[in-house]
Amino acid sequence: MELKRVVVTGIGAITPVGNTVPEFWENLLKGVSGCDHITHFDASKFKTQIACEVKNFDERNYFERKDARKYDLYAKYGLIAATEAVEDSKLHESDVNGDRVGVIWASGIGGLETFQSEVEGFVRNDHTPRFNPFFIPKMIADITSGHISIKYGFRGPNFATVSACASSANALADAFNYIRLGKADAFVVGGSEAAITPVGVGGFNAMHAISTRNDDPKTASRPFDKDRDGFVMGEGGAGLIFEELEHALARGAKIYAEVAGAGLSGDAHHMTAPHPEGYGAYLCMKAAVEDSGLKLEEIDHINTHGTSTPVGDIVEPLAIKKLFGEHAYNININSTKSMTGHLLGGAGAVEAIATLLAVKNDIVPPTINHFNLDERIDSKLDFTFGEAKKRVVNAALSNTFGFGGHNASIIFKKFVR
Repeated sequence: MELKRVVVTGIGAITPVGNTVPEFWENLLKGVSGCDHITHFDASKFKTQIACEVKNFDERNYFERKDARKYDLYAKYGLIAATEAVEDSKLHESDVNGDRVGVIWASGIGGLETFQSEVEGFVRNDHTPRFNPFFIPKMIADITSGHISIKYGFRGPNFATVSACASSANALADAFNYIRLGKADAFVVGGSEAAITPVGVGGFNAMHAISTRNDDPKTASRPFDKDRDGFVMGEGGAGLIFEELEHALARGAKIYAEVAGAGLSGDAHHMTAPHPEGYGAYLCMKAAVEDSGLKLEEIDHINTHGTSTPVGDIVEPLAIKKLFGEHAYNININSTKSMTGHLLGGAGAVEAIATLLAVKNDIVPPTINHFNLDERIDSKLDFTFGEAKKRVVNAALSNTFGFGGHNASIIFKKFVR
């Protein structure tokens, strides 16, 4: 069968460097760090006391009080991002068939804040079983997709994807495939996370996974730098409207970019560490390029997973060189996590927006906080250190990898009728 074409007609985001897409994009291009000392709780006893929190967030600007109490913070971020995307696309104002509009919303962890507070209350009250009736629906990782569909009456395929830090990139791949197979006209797709809590920070501290650069938070996220010491936790979310091309044209929707291809793979190697040669990363990038029908030489930009971890930042450039060969040196590589931190299950969607805006605007955001390149990383690769770079970006690839060896790559290209 002939596969249908898929385009992006709306985007929304709430992130540590901007609570709307325009603010997010502007600060990425400026190289603004979203990291600072944690304000969500007293982190003074923790090894890590810094994170990339969403700034100036007042839920009263978005939700009625009676509604806000029904949502965990991760779901609030999800609803805010999804609402911006839907309104940007004007999908809710168009005469669309709600039966053929789906929602796929990802979270790697779900309602961690809710789970912690309910268990703490149970223990504090001498194990008396007095739980909030919203406990379970606030906590579960699939509930945000349900809330979005209820808000807009979208009755198409509706579910959550959970694959750790690759969760929302998996959601994008799923939505892309449903639409091009003709099983839906459009999707609200994305992901959100809110794990900057005592158990979230404590758990990652126990793994020695996150930065402890408490004395210099603005430079704590240092992808590909010799002195990186772990990733910086981020929070927030992002949503995109994926739409079948003819459906979008028929309603006069604006088009940001075309979704060109998607690739998925598994490392089959280790519970938390990537394959030492980046083989899973290589496989999913290769699958995405093959799926797109593009030549390797047509990829101009890669938004890497680039978490600022000692091991991960070594293997991803190896995978890029293995796949792209000499063309790897012509690609502008970057890591927007140097600014946003790592949004875990929401990372793939946030970085997808950064990637497609690079395609739309012909400019690649920088990788900030570079001081000394790790000698194990090829210095001839262009990591777009320090400043955004203007260049033609006809096609770009975004990588997202997760614990358990889950890998996902998405490719966007300029839309040409």
